[in-house]
Formats: sequence, structure tokens, C-alpha cells
Amino acid sequence: MSPEALYFRQDRLRVPDGAELYYQVTGDGLPGMVLCDGLGCDGFAWKYLSPYLARRHRVLRWHYRGHGRSGNPANRSRVGMLYTCDDLQRIMDAAGLERAVLFGHSMGVQVALEFHRRYASRVCGLVLICGSYGNPLDTFHDSTVLKRLFPLIRRVVERYPQQSARIIHAALRTELTVQLAITLEMNRERIARNDLAPYFDHLARMDPGVFVRTLESLSEHTAWDHLPHVDVPTLVISGERDNFTPGWISRKMAARIPGAELLSIPEGTHTAPLEAPGLVELRVERFLRERLGVRTSAGPHPPFVVDARGTAPGS
Repeated sequence: MSPEALYFRQDRLRVPDGAELYYQVTGDGLPGMVLCDGLGCDGFAWKYLSPYLARRHRVLRWHYRGHGRSGNPANRSRVGMLYTCDDLQRIMDAAGLERAVLFGHSMGVQVALEFHRRYASRVCGLVLICGSYGNPLDTFHDSTVLKRLFPLIRRVVERYPQQSARIIHAALRTELTVQLAITLEMNRERIARNDLAPYFDHLARMDPGVFVRTLESLSEHTAWDHLPHVDVPTLVISGERDNFTPGWISRKMAARIPGAELLSIPEGTHTAPLEAPGLVELRVERFLRERLGVRTSAGPHPPFVVDARGTAPGS
């Protein structure tokens, strides 16, 4: 393989309870980087950061149960935080990563923190982006409205799964939904429609029952008690205009984690990695260099090389 080429492969892993999980590995070089998605996501938030990191590191991206190319478990209740960390441990084994820097966006922040609690020896650093340490329904839009409505939403989705799926899928596939999200929740001046549209396309294909059960597990989970015990270099990144996980949560989290660094992105929202990719990349590079003794910057992006089990990235 040419040293100028960028390695890529993708595969699926069947875990002991029968769930089939998708993962992909891009690039090479240690320490490895593991990217943990938000709820209802299949990697859209890593559009810019993933190839940047892959220039010098092995980057592992994976999909939670019922997300993206991972299958729905036969038992729809077997989703959420109870299973996610064990799934990630097995995926890291399959990808040949003994230790890694864990990146989390949104729900991925809870996943990364809980994984460190359970498997600290496998984590050499944390980058926590636009997420909460726990109980996200308590602080969504700095309100408890969604928390109070959620039990009703869950009951309706579980009682009428097919009808709910048809309505949700139809609504999420409209241009109006994308434009409303950009206008009300994102920074219209900084995010491109094509960066956000894949999120709605993926969400429209998800099983609503898997979504609400995963969200329920997040709403009941917190790593607040674990934050003082995080013993690896940590970078917290927040958006000053993030309504999903308000910036004060990131400030509170960074203050409680020993030695944590904080980057607050002016005018950034919940999709800050897409709105200010250059700023995020430079800050991550500095963090990796100063706190972990590694470098990420490189020249022009090399071509991809695909192994026998893979196809071109993004296909």
C-alpha cells in the first residue's frame, strides 16, 4: 500500500446478544480516535473533523444499535446506555484499538464519559463536544417541557408504532423541516443545508421505538458523579447558542473534570463542528499536541484505499 494513500475499511460485528453493529476504520497511526455520535445520528457531525484526524490517526466511526447501518436488535428494549459501552469495547477490539482518544458529540458525550467510567484503561483522552454529562431532557432549551411531555410521546410511539413511523418519516423528509431547523436551532450564516440534510434523512429512516427508548435511557443516565474521577486529558467544546445542551452545562462539566480545557465557540449552536470546522480542528490539534504529545496537521488529503471488505468512504 502506498504511504501516500489513506487506508479505509468497513465491517459489521455481531455481538453476543445477536445485535449487528456497523463500524468503519479510516487512516492509521496512534493514538486512535473513536467518534461517538449523537442520538439519531449516523456520523453527519464528523463530516470535517473525521478526515482531518484520519490524516495521521486511525479513526474509528461506528453506529449505535438501531442507528445508521447497524441493525435493530431483535428485542427493541435492548438499546441505550446499558448496552452501548459494552458494544464500543467490542468494536474497539475488532478495529485493533487497545486505547484511544474518545470524541463525543451530543449523546456521544454521555457515551464517552460512561465508557471511561467502565473501561478507563482504554481511554487516553476525551474530547466532549456540544453534549451533557447526563439527564439531557432536564435542560433541553433550558426547560423541563420536553421532560414532562416525553412519557406521553413514548406511550404514543409504542402504542401506534406504524402510524407514528409514517407521520414522522413524512414530516422529516420535507424541505420545510430542514429550513425550520436551520432557522430556529442552527446558525444559518455558518451551516450549509447539505451539512444538515443527512441528519434528517437518517432520522426519517429510524425506527421511532428505538429512538424513544434510546432517549429514555439517556434521560435517566448521568455521569455527574464520575466527572471528578476523569483522569485523562479532556477538552470540552460548546456552542454559545446551543439550545439542545446550553453552554452552561459545558462550563459546569469542564470545571468539575480535573484539568479540563474549555473552548466556547461564539455564535456556535449544537452543530458547532459543522459551523466552525477550522476552529474546532485547530483547537483539537493544539489539545492533542500539548496534552497528549501527538500531532494531527498534515498536507493535502491523500486518496482513499479500500480493502476487500470495504467500499469508498461515504458510499
